Amino acid sequence: MALLGSAITNEVGLQLLLYPLGSNVVVRTACCSVGIVLPVYSTFKAIEKKDQNEQQKWLLYWAAYGSFSLVEVFSDKLLSWFPVYYHLKFAFLVWLQLPATDGAKKLYTSHLRPFLLKHQAKVDRILGSVSDEMVKTISRHQAEIQYFRTIVMKIMGSDERSSRLGTARPNGAGRRLQIEDQNSDTESDLDD
Repeated sequence: MALLGSAITNEVGLQLLLYPLGSNVVVRTACCSVGIVLPVYSTFKAIEKKDQNEQQKWLLYWAAYGSFSLVEVFSDKLLSWFPVYYHLKFAFLVWLQLPATDGAKKLYTSHLRPFLLKHQAKVDRILGSVSDEMVKTISRHQAEIQYFRTIVMKIMGSDERSSRLGTARPNGAGRRLQIEDQNSDTESDLDD
Protein backbone atom coordinates (compact mmCIF):
# COMPACT_ATOMS: atom_id res chain seq x y z
CA MET A 1 0.00 0.00 0.00
CA ALA A 2 2.85 2.40 0.85
CA LEU A 3 4.39 1.66 -2.54
CA LEU A 4 1.15 2.63 -4.29
CA GLY A 5 0.92 5.92 -2.34
CA SER A 6 4.52 6.72 -3.17
CA ALA A 7 3.96 6.03 -6.88
CA ILE A 8 0.89 8.29 -6.95
CA THR A 9 2.74 11.07 -5.14
CA ASN A 10 5.70 10.83 -7.51
CA GLU A 11 3.43 10.83 -10.55
CA VAL A 12 1.43 13.85 -9.35
CA GLY A 13 4.65 15.70 -8.45
CA LEU A 14 6.18 14.96 -11.83
CA GLN A 15 3.01 16.07 -13.62
CA LEU A 16 2.94 19.33 -11.65
CA LEU A 17 6.57 19.96 -12.45
CA LEU A 18 6.45 19.10 -16.13
CA TYR A 19 3.06 20.52 -17.05
CA PRO A 20 4.10 23.42 -19.34
CA LEU A 21 1.03 25.55 -18.84
CA GLY A 22 0.89 25.02 -15.09
CA SER A 23 1.96 27.43 -12.42
CA ASN A 24 5.54 28.64 -12.66
CA VAL A 25 5.62 28.75 -8.87
CA VAL A 26 6.10 24.97 -8.68
CA VAL A 27 8.84 24.91 -11.30
CA ARG A 28 10.59 27.98 -9.88
CA THR A 29 10.53 26.40 -6.42
CA ALA A 30 11.97 23.21 -7.89
CA CYS A 31 14.71 25.25 -9.61
CA CYS A 32 15.60 26.92 -6.33
CA SER A 33 15.61 23.60 -4.48
CA VAL A 34 17.67 21.77 -7.09
CA GLY A 35 19.86 24.72 -8.02
CA ILE A 36 20.64 26.11 -4.56
CA VAL A 37 19.35 24.13 -1.57
CA LEU A 38 20.67 20.72 -2.58
CA PRO A 39 24.08 22.05 -3.73
CA VAL A 40 24.53 24.11 -0.54
CA TYR A 41 23.94 21.02 1.59
CA SER A 42 26.12 18.86 -0.66
CA THR A 43 28.90 21.47 -0.48
CA PHE A 44 28.61 21.49 3.30
CA LYS A 45 28.94 17.70 3.40
CA ALA A 46 31.96 17.76 1.08
CA ILE A 47 33.68 20.37 3.25
CA GLU A 48 32.93 18.52 6.49
CA LYS A 49 34.15 15.18 5.08
CA LYS A 50 37.24 16.93 3.69
CA ASP A 51 36.69 15.01 0.44
CA GLN A 52 38.81 16.79 -2.20
CA ASN A 53 36.98 15.21 -5.15
CA GLU A 54 33.56 16.25 -3.85
CA GLN A 55 34.84 19.73 -3.02
CA GLN A 56 36.19 20.15 -6.55
CA LYS A 57 32.91 18.85 -8.01
CA TRP A 58 30.90 21.44 -6.08
CA LEU A 59 33.38 24.25 -6.81
CA LEU A 60 32.91 23.53 -10.51
CA TYR A 61 29.14 23.47 -10.00
CA TRP A 62 29.17 26.86 -8.25
CA ALA A 63 31.35 28.37 -10.98
CA ALA A 64 28.92 27.09 -13.64
CA TYR A 65 25.85 28.11 -11.63
CA GLY A 66 27.25 31.58 -10.90
CA SER A 67 28.04 32.13 -14.58
CA PHE A 68 24.57 30.97 -15.56
CA SER A 69 23.02 33.28 -12.94
CA LEU A 70 25.03 36.21 -14.26
CA VAL A 71 23.78 35.61 -17.80
CA GLU A 72 20.27 35.08 -16.49
CA VAL A 73 20.22 38.45 -14.70
CA PHE A 74 20.77 40.29 -17.97
CA SER A 75 18.46 38.13 -20.09
CA ASP A 76 15.69 37.38 -17.57
CA LYS A 77 13.12 39.76 -19.04
CA LEU A 78 13.51 38.20 -22.45
CA LEU A 79 13.77 34.57 -21.32
CA SER A 80 10.78 34.70 -18.97
CA TRP A 81 8.51 35.16 -22.00
CA PHE A 82 9.28 31.62 -23.17
CA PRO A 83 6.55 29.34 -21.78
CA VAL A 84 8.87 26.47 -20.83
CA TYR A 85 11.85 28.55 -19.72
CA TYR A 86 11.76 27.40 -16.10
CA HIS A 87 11.35 23.79 -17.18
CA LEU A 88 14.47 24.11 -19.33
CA LYS A 89 16.29 25.83 -16.48
CA PHE A 90 15.33 22.98 -14.15
CA ALA A 91 16.61 20.42 -16.67
CA PHE A 92 19.84 22.41 -17.07
CA LEU A 93 20.40 22.53 -13.29
CA VAL A 94 19.84 18.79 -13.03
CA TRP A 95 22.24 18.25 -15.96
CA LEU A 96 24.90 20.33 -14.18
CA GLN A 97 24.72 18.10 -11.10
CA LEU A 98 24.17 14.58 -12.38
CA PRO A 99 27.28 12.44 -11.93
CA ALA A 100 26.48 10.55 -15.14
CA THR A 101 26.58 13.73 -17.26
CA ASP A 102 29.19 15.69 -15.27
CA GLY A 103 27.64 18.81 -16.81
CA ALA A 104 29.30 21.40 -14.55
CA LYS A 105 32.76 20.03 -15.35
CA LYS A 106 32.01 19.94 -19.08
CA LEU A 107 30.69 23.51 -19.05
CA TYR A 108 33.66 24.75 -17.03
CA THR A 109 36.35 23.06 -19.12
CA SER A 110 34.85 23.76 -22.53
CA HIS A 111 33.52 27.33 -22.08
CA LEU A 112 34.10 29.04 -18.76
CA ARG A 113 37.81 28.26 -18.21
CA PRO A 114 38.93 29.25 -21.75
CA PHE A 115 36.90 32.48 -21.55
CA LEU A 116 38.33 33.44 -18.16
CA LEU A 117 41.89 32.53 -19.14
CA LYS A 118 41.60 34.73 -22.22
CA HIS A 119 40.18 37.71 -20.31
CA GLN A 120 41.85 37.20 -16.92
CA ALA A 121 44.01 40.37 -16.99
CA LYS A 122 41.07 42.57 -18.01
CA VAL A 123 38.77 41.04 -15.36
CA ASP A 124 41.47 41.51 -12.69
CA ARG A 125 41.82 45.20 -13.64
CA ILE A 126 38.05 45.75 -13.56
CA LEU A 127 37.60 43.97 -10.23
CA GLY A 128 40.57 45.85 -8.78
CA SER A 129 39.07 49.19 -9.82
CA VAL A 130 35.67 48.24 -8.43
CA SER A 131 37.25 47.12 -5.16
CA ASP A 132 39.22 50.37 -4.86
CA GLU A 133 36.09 52.44 -5.49
CA MET A 134 34.14 50.46 -2.89
CA VAL A 135 36.87 51.06 -0.29
CA LYS A 136 36.90 54.81 -1.10
CA THR A 137 33.09 55.02 -0.90
CA ILE A 138 32.95 53.18 2.41
CA SER A 139 35.72 55.39 3.81
CA ARG A 140 33.90 58.57 2.75
CA HIS A 141 30.62 57.42 4.31
CA GLN A 142 31.97 55.94 7.54
CA ALA A 143 29.89 58.29 9.73
CA GLU A 144 26.65 57.36 7.96
CA ILE A 145 27.46 53.65 8.17
CA GLN A 146 28.18 53.95 11.89
CA TYR A 147 24.93 55.88 12.43
CA PHE A 148 22.94 53.21 10.55
CA ARG A 149 24.70 50.46 12.53
CA THR A 150 23.78 52.19 15.80
CA ILE A 151 20.13 52.43 14.78
CA VAL A 152 20.03 48.76 13.78
CA MET A 153 21.68 47.74 17.04
CA LYS A 154 19.13 49.79 19.02
CA ILE A 155 16.28 48.16 17.14
CA MET A 156 17.75 44.71 17.64
CA GLY A 157 18.41 45.49 21.29
CA SER A 158 14.82 46.58 21.84
CA ASP A 159 13.59 43.38 20.21
CA GLU A 160 15.94 41.37 22.40
CA ARG A 161 14.74 43.13 25.57
CA SER A 162 11.07 42.71 24.68
CA SER A 163 11.52 39.02 23.89
CA ARG A 164 13.35 38.50 27.20
CA LEU A 165 10.58 40.28 29.06
CA GLY A 166 7.94 38.32 27.19
CA THR A 167 6.24 41.43 25.87
CA ALA A 168 5.12 41.98 22.35
CA ARG A 169 6.46 44.96 20.44
CA PRO A 170 3.90 47.73 20.24
CA ASN A 171 2.95 49.24 16.90
CA GLY A 172 4.80 52.42 17.80
CA ALA A 173 8.22 50.77 18.13
CA GLY A 174 9.98 53.97 17.10
CA ARG A 175 8.18 55.93 19.81
CA ARG A 176 9.26 53.34 22.36
CA LEU A 177 12.91 53.85 21.35
CA GLN A 178 12.53 57.60 21.80
CA ILE A 179 10.97 57.13 25.24
CA GLU A 180 13.78 54.75 26.23
CA ASP A 181 16.39 57.27 25.01
CA GLN A 182 14.66 60.06 26.96
CA ASN A 183 14.53 57.88 30.06
CA SER A 184 18.22 57.09 29.81
CA ASP A 185 18.98 60.80 29.30
CA THR A 186 16.90 61.67 32.35
CA GLU A 187 18.63 58.98 34.40
CA SER A 188 22.07 60.26 33.36
CA ASP A 189 21.00 63.81 34.27
CA LEU A 190 19.92 62.59 37.70
CA ASP A 191 23.26 60.84 38.19
CA ASP A 192 25.13 64.10 37.54
